[in-house]
Amino acid sequence: MDVKGLILPGCRLLCPRVLGDDRGTFTKTFVDDEYRSLGLPTRFAEEYFTRSAPGVIRGLHFQLPPYEYAKLVACIYGKMKDVILDLRVGSPQYGQVQEIELDADDGQLLYMPAGIAHGFLAHTEVIVSYKVTARYVPASDAGIRWDSLPLEWGVEHPILSARDRSFPAWSEFVSPFVYQPAEENQ
Repeated sequence: MDVKGLILPGCRLLCPRVLGDDRGTFTKTFVDDEYRSLGLPTRFAEEYFTRSAPGVIRGLHFQLPPYEYAKLVACIYGKMKDVILDLRVGSPQYGQVQEIELDADDGQLLYMPAGIAHGFLAHTEVIVSYKVTARYVPASDAGIRWDSLPLEWGVEHPILSARDRSFPAWSEFVSPFVYQPAEENQ
């Protein structure tokens, strides 16, 4: 598995080998020893997936301390623009946004440590898989409004949930997350 560091400290793009023949493809996305050697978590508390129509924006989501989590995301069907935002006060990239195109055909996975907000735009119909290191706690569920960041989503009339529309703007958010330099090696 190839691993690419991203602009936000501790975030990684994991690029497994995709084997293909006339039947289709085979991609191994998780090997405990490989993840451990990269300093990534191997114990996930929950796993779930979403299916979204083209033009759907989900996010930017995270869970507040003390229930924060690291997240592993994969686009397992379709194509999407993934967006991550560094919420960790003291991070050299605090408040910075990074966009990553994920395509199911590439088999790539996006790893984010705690303190990173995550969202995406579905370019096509997509199925997105998530693994998180802490259980969902409704009272700690939080987000940043999708249109309050300096980025171009590339869709004129996105499809959004009422919840995602109600999140505070980035400029109104007071972050409880604190950057730990050791996260860069995780």
